[in-house]
Amino acid sequence: MAALVGIARDKDVSGYIGDGSNRWPAVHRLDAAHLFRLALETAPAGSVLHAIADEGVPIRAIAEVIGRQLDLPVAAISPADAGEHFGWLAAFIATDSPASSTLTRELVGWHPTHPGLIDDLDKGHYFYNPAAPE
Repeated sequence: MAALVGIARDKDVSGYIGDGSNRWPAVHRLDAAHLFRLALETAPAGSVLHAIADEGVPIRAIAEVIGRQLDLPVAAISPADAGEHFGWLAAFIATDSPASSTLTRELVGWHPTHPGLIDDLDKGHYFYNPAAPE
């Protein structure tokens, strides 16, 4: 998220690719840390676990929160211009990546409890930018 916020600041627009309906799975870092601990303590060797609380947050919804928090316009970026606008993140932003942690939750009893991505972004701490020395 910090990279997307930085791009929006640099470009003076919070962008999304196409119609912005592609989805991004997300998890709060503290929920991910809890799952890591459960994995070490209880998961069978060789288990594949997915730390996913939000199964698919539309990229446009993420761009809208970033735009609102930074007081920037929110705009669609054409797929042809995505690489120039988003740089290395373009391929990730363009991919529809819904995912589930249902099996992980059943296997190790993991239940995310921290805010989802949109609620976490709305809290504003991703946007704090202390004034640079003059």
